[in-house]
Amino acid sequence: MAAAGSAIGVGNIWGFPTQAASNGGGAFLLVYLLFIFLLGYPMLVAEITIGRHGQSNPFRALKTLTQHPLGKPLAGLVGLAAVLTVSFIFTFYAIVSGWFVSYALEPVASLAGATDSASWLTGFSTSRNVVFTLMFALLSLYVVSRGLEQGIEKWSSRLMPLLLLMLVVLTGYMLLQPGASEGLKVYLVPDFSRVLNGDVLIGALGQSFFSLSLGAAVMMLYGSYLNRQANIPALAAQVTLLDTGVAFMAGLLILPAMYVAQHNGVTIFAEDGSLLSSDTLVFSVLPALFNTMGAAQYPVAFAFFLLMIVAALTSAISMLEAPVSLVLESSTLSRIKATWLVTAVCTLFSIIIVFNFGSLFGLVITLTTQYAQPLVSLCITLYAGWVWQRNAVLAELKSGYPDIEQGVFWKIWPWYVRFVCPVLVLVVIIQSFAG
Repeated sequence: MAAAGSAIGVGNIWGFPTQAASNGGGAFLLVYLLFIFLLGYPMLVAEITIGRHGQSNPFRALKTLTQHPLGKPLAGLVGLAAVLTVSFIFTFYAIVSGWFVSYALEPVASLAGATDSASWLTGFSTSRNVVFTLMFALLSLYVVSRGLEQGIEKWSSRLMPLLLLMLVVLTGYMLLQPGASEGLKVYLVPDFSRVLNGDVLIGALGQSFFSLSLGAAVMMLYGSYLNRQANIPALAAQVTLLDTGVAFMAGLLILPAMYVAQHNGVTIFAEDGSLLSSDTLVFSVLPALFNTMGAAQYPVAFAFFLLMIVAALTSAISMLEAPVSLVLESSTLSRIKATWLVTAVCTLFSIIIVFNFGSLFGLVITLTTQYAQPLVSLCITLYAGWVWQRNAVLAELKSGYPDIEQGVFWKIWPWYVRFVCPVLVLVVIIQSFAG
């Protein structure tokens, strides 16, 4: 649940449906599913396996793969880069997640008649951003400071079922609304003429890459917490299926919701057919849709943004856990002190971004998700496929899956990691730099 919670986040609930709506609906869904299982799953197995083999944070785990005097320092740099990348992702993630908290509180304020407070909660202002960024950071800090079993595992096992339940309920409600059937058709019926479209291919590849938290230290870290009896291919399959299932369900919610909103007079598409304000649709189109629901608008709006908070929190706690783990293994600090230190540093950067929003917010997102993550992931893939001895990899996987050598998985997976994954990751990197 913790690993699935890390993979399942705001990117699944909103990023995937937005990408699908912008890139052909059913065609995007089809290509995304292919990339998830042809690229995402094999790489997820690699990262979890490296983590369990090293039994430590990514900085040290990668260094255990080679005895070469030059290879160890380079591996350490890759691991450190992964930890720094996920730390910077948290800095903007906390800001966006704070918006979800404020939008969830807005229906409560409106029902209470506090119109000025409701306007402040949904209006873009530095004061609003600072308050709710700090609030979300403290919420994440509380969970991580409780440790692995009492904090991350305990809360993930509670929040993940809640997230799935809320997603099912909201989807059921939305599918019954006028206009939903049109969105459902766009989402589920692929236009095969767009399947090989360059934008669809690159968009689906990037979304599958980011969706599973690949190249961001998290999966290696969670792998280090596994015991030797854990069946890594099966565990990775469970995480992949949960992650993909939530993304698929989110598409069933958001795309019909967009067409319901359009049916109710909300403008969704520009004259050329492109999606309007795709990055901020969740804060503009959906509230406008909720406003057309009469008395139901308040509970529906509250439930939706609560869903977003749950999705954000399960990912954010894993983002903090990566640098916290590094500090714990590199110092004598207690978990509570290490968590406070890491959260304080990350949140300080978040506040700096808030006060320089126009110049820093988009820049940090671009540097981390479009450049740092693909580069780090490429390096991890090269270590897993070319540096780590094949027999050592097999021995690690056999400890939890004794018959793996006889199965189809072992006959295919090493070649995928060695040849296919680096090529596909390189496509993402080249596209990122070209874009």
